[in-house]
Amino acid sequence: MIFPVLYYDMAMGTIIYAGTFDPITNGHLDLIHRAVVLFSRVIVAVAKNDDKNPLFTQAERIEFITKSINNLPQVEVEGFDGLLVDYFKKRGGQAVLRGLRAVSDFEYEFQLALMNRKMNEKFETIFMMPTETYTFLSSRMIKEIARLGGNVSPFVPSHVEQALRKKLFL
Repeated sequence: MIFPVLYYDMAMGTIIYAGTFDPITNGHLDLIHRAVVLFSRVIVAVAKNDDKNPLFTQAERIEFITKSINNLPQVEVEGFDGLLVDYFKKRGGQAVLRGLRAVSDFEYEFQLALMNRKMNEKFETIFMMPTETYTFLSSRMIKEIARLGGNVSPFVPSHVEQALRKKLFL
């Protein structure tokens, strides 16, 4: 039996969707679009994690996301540096959104959620699976496909595809 998806008109407060987003993918955008149905405000928090050696600067990643969600007024995009628990407290979040693609994601994300809650007992994590179409997507894969000259247009917004080609001199 197929159950209809019900959308309630009683969105909760603020959820923070934090990540590196290097670059933003259609899988990330899928979660953002679904989160706006559940929360009255979604903050996409772009981490400045230099340890990951991002291809794009934090400012470029913020610009890509902002351009991708310009039709969603309840979504804010901003950068942050430091611990997510500190940012969460500063922005008054009710929860943090984390995407799960596979069981391997869950192990890491579960450990991270527990550590964050240990540092701040009000820190709640909501895990959301992407739509089946995007379960295999990762920014790392997208960059690898682009580096090797493959077509990434089904996986990222067109302005991100163009930026990848320019950055990688393709």
